[in-house]
Amino acid sequence: MTSRNRALSPAELDRFGEELDALRARTVATLGQRDANYIRRIVAWVRWSEVAGRGLLYVGAFSLLFAPALLWPLCVLGAVVLGLSKILENMELGHNVIHGQYDWMRDPHLDGRSYEWDIVGTAENWRYTHNYRHHTYTNVRGLDDDIGYGLLRIFPEQRWRPYYLAQPVIAVVFAVLFEWGVAIQNLKLGRWIAGKITHRQMWRKFVPVGRKMGRQIVKDYVVFPALAGPFFLPVLLGNVVANVIRNLWTYTIIFCGHFTTDAETFPKECIRNESRGHWYLRQLRGSSNISGGRLIDVLSGNLSHQIEHHFYPDVPANRYAEVAPTVREICARYGQHYNTGSLPKQFGQVIWRIVRHAFPSRPRKAAPLVLNTDAA
Repeated sequence: MTSRNRALSPAELDRFGEELDALRARTVATLGQRDANYIRRIVAWVRWSEVAGRGLLYVGAFSLLFAPALLWPLCVLGAVVLGLSKILENMELGHNVIHGQYDWMRDPHLDGRSYEWDIVGTAENWRYTHNYRHHTYTNVRGLDDDIGYGLLRIFPEQRWRPYYLAQPVIAVVFAVLFEWGVAIQNLKLGRWIAGKITHRQMWRKFVPVGRKMGRQIVKDYVVFPALAGPFFLPVLLGNVVANVIRNLWTYTIIFCGHFTTDAETFPKECIRNESRGHWYLRQLRGSSNISGGRLIDVLSGNLSHQIEHHFYPDVPANRYAEVAPTVREICARYGQHYNTGSLPKQFGQVIWRIVRHAFPSRPRKAAPLVLNTDAA
C-alpha cells in the first residue's frame, strides 16, 4: 500500500463498495438509445475506415502505372488509416463487445458471447484469459497471467531470473508482435515445454488458435495483396505496417493501464473471503488511468479510464468518462489514490519498470490490502 492510501476500517470498506455499486446501478438504469447509437456509429467508422485504408493502398499500388511519385505517400497514408481502423475495431468495438457491454441490445452482431474480432487471437480464449482470469484476479500473483504475460518482470515481487536481463529487448519485440502474444497466452507453452502438458493436449488447445491465425494471415497477407495483382508488394507491406501500428498502440495502452509506478500486485491470500469493497479496492490499486481527452478515450477503447473499466467491465465504455468524476470523488473521500496521468508520463513509468526490474532487486514488503480492523 502506497503512502497515498489511507487505511480503511471494515465498515468504511463496506460503504466504499456500496457507493460504487450504487453508481453502477444508476448508470445501468440509464442505458438506452444513445448508447446503441454510439456503438453503431463505431461499427460504421470501423467499416468505412477499413475501406478507405485498403482503397488508399490499392490506389497507391496502381499509381505505379500513372504517377509513381504517389506510391509511397498513398501507401503510407493507407497503412495508417487501416491501422487506425484496426485499433478502433479491437479497442472500442471488439474488446468492449466481448465484455458483454452491449448484450442488452439483443443485437446478434454485438453479442459478447459470439463476437469474433480482427486479430490473430480467438475471442474465446480472450474471454477466459482476460474477461475471467484478469478481471477476477486483477494483479494477483500466480492467478493473473497478465502480470508480465509470462515474459517480463514488471514488479519487484516477481522472482528474478537471469533471463530477465534481456527483457528491454524482449519488451520491444513483444510490442511489435503483441497480437501474437495475446493469441498464444492461453496455450501455456511453458507448461508444454516443461512436460506438464502432453503433445495431444497442446494440439487440442492449438487447433482453434491455429485456425484463427491462418484466417488472419490469409486475409491480410494473401487475399488483399493478391487483389493488387502485380502490385501486390506495396499492399502486403501496408497490411504489415497497419498490424504493427495496432500492436504498438494496444501494447502501450494496456501496459499504461496496469504497470505504472503506483500500480500494485497482491498475494493470493488477499482474495480469501474477499468482500465487494475489498474487490473494488484491489481493482483501484492495480489500475492506472490516462488523461488526454475524447480522442484518447475513443482510440483506447476508453481504457484511458482503466480504473472505471476494472470497476465496471460490463458497462458500456462510452459511459466511463461520465462516471469518472464521481469515482474520483468517492476515492478521495475514502483517502484512496486515483492513479492518472498523461500518456507520456504513464508510459515513461512503464519503461522505467521494464528496465529497472530487468536487474535483480530485493522484493519489497507489500502492505496488506485488508486494512485497519481495529477502527470502528
